[in-house]
Amino acid sequence: MAELRSTDRVVVVGAGLAGAQCVNALRAGGLRGPVTLLGEEPHAPYDRPPLSKDVLLGKADATTLDLDYARLGVDLVTGRRATGLEPGVLHTDAGELPYGSLVIATGAAPTALPGADRAHLLRTVDDALALRALLRPGARIVLVGAGWIGAETATVARALGCEVTVVEAGPAPVPGALPAAVGGAMADWYRAAGVDLRCGAVVASVGPHEVLLADGARLAADEVVVGVGARPATGWLAGSAVELDASGAVLVDERLRTSVPGVLAAGDCVSYPSARAGGRLSVQHWDHALQSGAAAAASLLGADTPYDPVPYFWSEQFGRMVQYAGRHAEGDELLWRGAPGDPTWAVLWLRGGELRALLAVDRPRDLTQGRRLLERGAVLDRALAADPAVPLKSALA
Repeated sequence: MAELRSTDRVVVVGAGLAGAQCVNALRAGGLRGPVTLLGEEPHAPYDRPPLSKDVLLGKADATTLDLDYARLGVDLVTGRRATGLEPGVLHTDAGELPYGSLVIATGAAPTALPGADRAHLLRTVDDALALRALLRPGARIVLVGAGWIGAETATVARALGCEVTVVEAGPAPVPGALPAAVGGAMADWYRAAGVDLRCGAVVASVGPHEVLLADGARLAADEVVVGVGARPATGWLAGSAVELDASGAVLVDERLRTSVPGVLAAGDCVSYPSARAGGRLSVQHWDHALQSGAAAAASLLGADTPYDPVPYFWSEQFGRMVQYAGRHAEGDELLWRGAPGDPTWAVLWLRGGELRALLAVDRPRDLTQGRRLLERGAVLDRALAADPAVPLKSALA
């Protein structure tokens, strides 16, 4: 425990998955000193992926993480917001909180649509419960953004009998994460589910009962849901010595340490260097929150292992399991493994034959084997890799 004294108080700011995982890992790693976990929401830490699935569907009302903070000896403080930071002192809306070491895990906040005050965002359990009450049969729902959240919310809304229109400014679904050729393969899923998908459509304004598009089209809307991305929730760090990038993400080194001694960061709010990717990464997915929370704890406890996992993400939409691992870049070779019209298919991204990323649709074995190949930096035989009948692990060059 080279970086901690037994009397140091560790304060973790942000009671989401990354923060909860961090305090749990600190105790599992042998830390006996005082630990405080501080969250802005009134709830104990909970899981977010089910919010756009089971909670919206009414299958669950809460997704609280199964951790006993009293047994762990963690002081869980909810309903308290961080407002500023200076060396050794965290400022909150309820006073100052001294610390010996601190972990920033305040996550990301959804991007609102300018001028759309009545539109719904989906980030918290309270957001999900409020929206669930409005997804009634026949309700006209307009979703702005055909990203992962938009697709999952559209899936649930249709299952509940709503009339759903999805408006996407990009040329195809998931434009920020996937090439148009791949995202376009998902467009048929919307249509088959009875969703009116409109790509290349820009929202001009949101009125009391309609959404006006830039081309003059008017969409009747009982409710409007916005899912156009999220930004790091780091505004409270303004004026501190913690270095941020242009998006507001906390810049950390390979051990998740910030520019301020004794202050680390984890989860959706960080930008970390990845030797695997050849640059910095900002990842806003569940697996990253889980792993980086534990990695920040390990760094505090003196570990010297760089944080550089293979990024992983999944989405359940329109009756399909979509999984993505790795990180592709512009210029990578795109290799289809099966056809988009097939019941199952996958896409590989190669660079000089080396597997760089994988998207699998209802092909869990491809995903499992692909993650292992990504960890190894494996080079594939293109002809074998393109054959969906050949196991990926058998497609090595």
